[in-house]
Amino acid sequence: MNDFAFPLTGEPLALDLINTRPVTANGPVDLLATPTGLRAWLALQADRLPEFTTDDSTPLTEADLATVHGVREHAATAIDRARRGDRPPATALRGLNHAQRAAPATRELAWDGKAVTATTHRTGTFGTRLAARLAEATADLLLDPSILKVRRCEGPGCVMLFLPAHPRRRWCTPAICGNRARVARYYQRHKGA
Repeated sequence: MNDFAFPLTGEPLALDLINTRPVTANGPVDLLATPTGLRAWLALQADRLPEFTTDDSTPLTEADLATVHGVREHAATAIDRARRGDRPPATALRGLNHAQRAAPATRELAWDGKAVTATTHRTGTFGTRLAARLAEATADLLLDPSILKVRRCEGPGCVMLFLPAHPRRRWCTPAICGNRARVARYYQRHKGA
Protein backbone atom coordinates (compact mmCIF):
# COMPACT_ATOMS: atom_id res chain seq x y z
CA MET A 1 0.00 0.00 0.00
CA ASN A 2 1.24 3.48 -0.76
CA ASP A 3 1.50 6.32 1.74
CA PHE A 4 -1.90 7.68 0.73
CA ALA A 5 -3.71 4.39 1.34
CA PHE A 6 -4.57 5.50 4.87
CA PRO A 7 -4.65 9.29 4.63
CA LEU A 8 -5.27 9.94 8.32
CA THR A 9 -4.25 7.88 11.34
CA GLY A 10 -3.35 8.74 14.90
CA GLU A 11 -6.76 10.10 15.85
CA PRO A 12 -8.81 8.34 18.53
CA LEU A 13 -9.21 4.70 17.45
CA ALA A 14 -12.92 5.10 16.64
CA LEU A 15 -12.14 8.00 14.28
CA ASP A 16 -9.32 6.06 12.64
CA LEU A 17 -11.85 3.28 12.00
CA ILE A 18 -14.39 5.67 10.46
CA ASN A 19 -11.67 7.30 8.37
CA THR A 20 -11.08 4.04 6.49
CA ARG A 21 -13.72 5.20 3.98
CA PRO A 22 -12.10 8.26 2.37
CA VAL A 23 -13.15 9.98 -0.82
CA THR A 24 -10.37 9.98 -3.41
CA ALA A 25 -10.09 11.52 -6.87
CA ASN A 26 -11.72 8.32 -8.13
CA GLY A 27 -14.59 8.51 -5.64
CA PRO A 28 -15.27 6.86 -2.29
CA VAL A 29 -13.20 3.83 -1.35
CA ASP A 30 -13.33 1.28 1.45
CA LEU A 31 -9.82 0.64 2.70
CA LEU A 32 -11.09 -2.31 4.79
CA ALA A 33 -12.90 -4.03 1.92
CA THR A 34 -10.49 -6.98 1.88
CA PRO A 35 -8.53 -9.01 4.42
CA THR A 36 -5.36 -7.40 3.03
CA GLY A 37 -6.73 -3.93 3.72
CA LEU A 38 -7.77 -4.89 7.24
CA ARG A 39 -4.33 -6.39 7.92
CA ALA A 40 -2.62 -3.21 6.70
CA TRP A 41 -4.82 -1.04 8.93
CA LEU A 42 -4.21 -3.31 11.92
CA ALA A 43 -0.47 -3.03 11.28
CA LEU A 44 -0.80 0.77 11.50
CA GLN A 45 -2.74 0.36 14.75
CA ALA A 46 -0.34 -2.20 16.26
CA ASP A 47 0.56 0.04 19.20
CA ARG A 48 -3.13 0.36 20.17
CA LEU A 49 -4.29 -3.10 19.09
CA PRO A 50 -1.29 -5.38 19.68
CA GLU A 51 -3.47 -8.43 20.22
CA PHE A 52 -4.85 -8.05 16.68
CA THR A 53 -1.67 -7.84 14.63
CA THR A 54 -1.84 -10.48 11.93
CA ASP A 55 0.18 -11.94 9.14
CA ASP A 56 -0.93 -13.67 5.97
CA SER A 57 -1.25 -16.98 7.84
CA THR A 58 -4.01 -15.59 10.09
CA PRO A 59 -7.28 -16.41 8.35
CA LEU A 60 -9.70 -13.52 8.06
CA THR A 61 -13.16 -14.41 6.83
CA GLU A 62 -15.90 -12.43 5.13
CA ALA A 63 -17.81 -12.72 8.41
CA ASP A 64 -14.88 -11.05 10.23
CA LEU A 65 -14.92 -8.19 7.73
CA ALA A 66 -18.70 -7.85 7.94
CA THR A 67 -18.56 -7.64 11.74
CA VAL A 68 -15.93 -4.90 11.63
CA HIS A 69 -17.88 -3.06 8.90
CA GLY A 70 -21.00 -3.20 11.07
CA VAL A 71 -19.21 -1.60 14.01
CA ARG A 72 -17.72 1.02 11.70
CA GLU A 73 -21.18 1.92 10.39
CA HIS A 74 -22.68 2.18 13.88
CA ALA A 75 -19.66 4.18 15.08
CA ALA A 76 -19.91 6.61 12.15
CA THR A 77 -23.62 7.20 12.75
CA ALA A 78 -23.33 7.60 16.52
CA ILE A 79 -20.25 9.83 16.41
CA ASP A 80 -21.66 12.04 13.65
CA ARG A 81 -24.72 12.79 15.76
CA ALA A 82 -22.94 13.05 19.12
CA ARG A 83 -20.24 15.41 17.82
CA ARG A 84 -23.01 17.88 16.94
CA GLY A 85 -24.65 17.47 20.34
CA ASP A 86 -27.51 15.40 18.93
CA ARG A 87 -28.84 12.11 20.24
CA PRO A 88 -27.30 9.11 18.44
CA PRO A 89 -29.85 6.74 16.90
CA ALA A 90 -30.90 3.88 19.17
CA THR A 91 -30.00 1.38 16.43
CA ALA A 92 -26.40 2.58 16.39
CA LEU A 93 -26.10 2.35 20.17
CA ARG A 94 -27.71 -1.11 20.17
CA GLY A 95 -25.29 -2.25 17.47
CA LEU A 96 -22.29 -1.05 19.48
CA ASN A 97 -23.64 -2.66 22.65
CA HIS A 98 -24.24 -5.93 20.80
CA ALA A 99 -20.66 -5.95 19.49
CA GLN A 100 -19.28 -5.42 22.99
CA ARG A 101 -21.49 -8.16 24.48
CA ALA A 102 -20.47 -10.64 21.77
CA ALA A 103 -16.92 -10.73 23.16
CA PRO A 104 -16.84 -9.15 26.60
CA ALA A 105 -13.48 -8.31 28.09
CA THR A 106 -12.37 -10.21 31.17
CA ARG A 107 -9.23 -9.41 33.10
CA GLU A 108 -7.10 -12.31 34.25
CA LEU A 109 -5.01 -11.51 37.30
CA ALA A 110 -1.58 -13.00 37.87
CA TRP A 111 1.50 -12.47 39.99
CA ASP A 112 4.71 -11.66 38.09
CA GLY A 113 6.99 -12.05 41.11
CA LYS A 114 6.84 -8.37 42.07
CA ALA A 115 3.27 -7.20 41.54
CA VAL A 116 -0.19 -8.23 40.45
CA THR A 117 -0.68 -7.94 36.70
CA ALA A 118 -3.83 -8.04 34.62
CA THR A 119 -4.24 -9.32 31.08
CA THR A 120 -7.44 -8.66 29.17
CA HIS A 121 -8.93 -11.60 27.28
CA ARG A 122 -11.89 -11.95 24.95
CA THR A 123 -13.38 -15.10 23.49
CA GLY A 124 -14.83 -15.63 20.02
CA THR A 125 -13.66 -15.36 16.47
CA PHE A 126 -11.01 -12.87 15.44
CA GLY A 127 -13.64 -10.57 13.90
CA THR A 128 -15.94 -10.76 16.93
CA ARG A 129 -13.09 -9.91 19.32
CA LEU A 130 -11.87 -7.08 17.08
CA ALA A 131 -15.38 -5.67 16.66
CA ALA A 132 -15.87 -5.72 20.43
CA ARG A 133 -12.60 -3.82 20.96
CA LEU A 134 -13.53 -1.25 18.30
CA ALA A 135 -17.03 -0.84 19.75
CA GLU A 136 -15.43 -0.30 23.16
CA ALA A 137 -13.15 2.40 21.70
CA THR A 138 -16.22 4.04 20.15
CA ALA A 139 -18.02 3.95 23.50
CA ASP A 140 -15.00 5.57 25.15
CA LEU A 141 -15.06 8.43 22.61
CA LEU A 142 -18.84 8.86 22.88
CA LEU A 143 -18.52 9.17 26.67
CA ASP A 144 -15.67 11.68 26.47
CA PRO A 145 -16.72 15.37 26.55
CA SER A 146 -14.24 15.97 23.71
CA ILE A 147 -16.74 14.29 21.35
CA LEU A 148 -18.19 17.78 20.86
CA LYS A 149 -14.83 18.93 19.47
CA VAL A 150 -14.64 16.28 16.72
CA ARG A 151 -14.61 18.00 13.32
CA ARG A 152 -15.03 17.06 9.71
CA CYS A 153 -12.21 18.26 7.45
CA GLU A 154 -13.02 21.49 5.62
CA GLY A 155 -11.27 20.28 2.49
CA PRO A 156 -13.61 20.15 -0.51
CA GLY A 157 -15.04 16.65 -0.78
CA CYS A 158 -13.07 15.35 2.21
CA VAL A 159 -14.95 13.20 4.73
CA MET A 160 -12.18 12.66 7.30
CA LEU A 161 -12.95 13.27 10.97
CA PHE A 162 -10.41 14.47 13.50
CA LEU A 163 -10.12 15.67 17.07
CA PRO A 164 -8.14 18.90 16.84
CA ALA A 165 -5.31 19.43 19.30
CA HIS A 166 -5.42 23.11 18.32
CA PRO A 167 -8.74 24.99 18.00
CA ARG A 168 -7.72 26.52 14.67
CA ARG A 169 -7.11 23.19 12.93
CA ARG A 170 -9.35 22.99 9.85
CA TRP A 171 -8.00 20.14 7.74
CA CYS A 172 -7.39 16.45 8.26
CA THR A 173 -3.81 16.81 7.07
CA PRO A 174 -1.96 20.00 6.16
CA ALA A 175 -0.04 18.16 3.44
CA ILE A 176 -3.16 17.06 1.56
CA CYS A 177 -6.30 19.10 2.23
CA GLY A 178 -4.47 22.08 3.74
CA ASN A 179 -2.19 22.32 0.73
CA ARG A 180 -5.16 22.10 -1.67
CA ALA A 181 -6.86 24.98 0.16
CA ARG A 182 -3.70 27.11 0.04
CA VAL A 183 -3.25 26.43 -3.68
CA ALA A 184 -6.90 27.31 -4.34
CA ARG A 185 -6.55 30.59 -2.40
CA TYR A 186 -3.36 31.42 -4.29
CA TYR A 187 -5.07 30.70 -7.61
CA GLN A 188 -8.05 32.91 -6.68
CA ARG A 189 -5.77 35.81 -5.69
CA HIS A 190 -3.70 35.60 -8.89
CA LYS A 191 -6.37 34.56 -11.37
CA GLY A 192 -7.08 38.09 -12.59
CA ALA A 193 -3.46 39.24 -12.62
